[in-house]
Amino acid sequence: MNIGESFGNRLDIFKHYTLICPKCEISYKPDPYLFTCTKCGELLDAILNTREVNYKIHSCKGIWKFKELLPRVSEVITLCEGNTPLIKLVHSIGKNTYVKFEGLNPTGSFKDRGMTVGVSIAKSIGSKFVIVASTGNTAASAAAYCARAGIKCIVVLPKGGVAKGKLAQAILHDAIIFEVEGSFDKALEYVITEITNEKFRGSIYPLNSFNVWRLEGQKTIAFEIFEEIGVPDNVIVPVGNAGNIYAIWKGFKELKDLGIIDKIPRMIGVQAEGAAPLANAWKLGLNKPIFIDKPNTIASAIRIGKPVNWFRAWRAVKYSNGLFVTVNDQEILNAQKKLAKEGLAVEPASASTLAGFEKLIQEKIIDKDEKTVLIATGHGLKDPDVIQLHKLDLLRVNSLREFENIIMKLLNSS
Repeated sequence: MNIGESFGNRLDIFKHYTLICPKCEISYKPDPYLFTCTKCGELLDAILNTREVNYKIHSCKGIWKFKELLPRVSEVITLCEGNTPLIKLVHSIGKNTYVKFEGLNPTGSFKDRGMTVGVSIAKSIGSKFVIVASTGNTAASAAAYCARAGIKCIVVLPKGGVAKGKLAQAILHDAIIFEVEGSFDKALEYVITEITNEKFRGSIYPLNSFNVWRLEGQKTIAFEIFEEIGVPDNVIVPVGNAGNIYAIWKGFKELKDLGIIDKIPRMIGVQAEGAAPLANAWKLGLNKPIFIDKPNTIASAIRIGKPVNWFRAWRAVKYSNGLFVTVNDQEILNAQKKLAKEGLAVEPASASTLAGFEKLIQEKIIDKDEKTVLIATGHGLKDPDVIQLHKLDLLRVNSLREFENIIMKLLNSS
């Protein structure tokens, strides 16, 4: 008996989907544990059969108002994720620039969109554990949603490579935490090795972004953008493990397949210079990434040298006439401060999108008046150590009179 047969009618969760290999074009019946093509090993696409569904918006809050376009789980595990603000910038060099602030999801990152779907599937198929490798945000999100579902959560982290705010969340939600020597890529290797072990199948459910069903939740970013401002000219996304840029592109593609929109925005991926396997290859005109063994950047969320979703991301960028761009750490810090002056506290990976946007304007690849959406993937308080790198001016006073004098000077200089 194969794993699909063992789940029986519970596979109605995926009845409007077909799994297809983007390289071999082989079709498979949907299965919660089938992620790669049995012939070539490429990650499979979950193709929504748009002729069988309706774009019907439900009154419930968050991403589940799009439930017609999501797996039909038997139990929804939700923290009211999604419905994040799309904020127009007022101090940016662009006149039509928006930030999709995913840092206002329940655990502070876009990962919650995927986790509500992924953990709901795990609950629906009776998994006892969920397992993830993480640079921090995935661990925090998985731990919170597993706690909500009453499922044990295992997280595998690169030792010393996780921001304190994110680690604190995983601890708070009682995750079982493993640390491994090396980068995120080594942590992911541990997870993939374990979930390919047949004796764990059915009991432990993996929810890294190689799990295409998790990405179904993340595609709802595209739906929400469309509802507010229509189809933008550009969507700029931080790229680490590279699943999110694909998911957002997929969301717009499904709207086009449904006949709701007639174009797809240009998808632009941003990577830090010290962790740019896709962007470096793109600049050289190659057709596959130049993997990096020791990625290095202050933007921990995208400090990934061997993105498992690279082929998905590459297609999203190529098919939308987009591109990849790199920014350095100082440009990221500068952009973080600029977004702070807009009232937005974002983590460094999120700030990379503004840095990339400004660079592309300077290079005349983007016009500053084009309608552009920057995806801010995580909240600034996720990584408090990086905030300390910004200049801090503390005005020390020893008396009320001294305090009043300084206030008067500030008033007179304003």
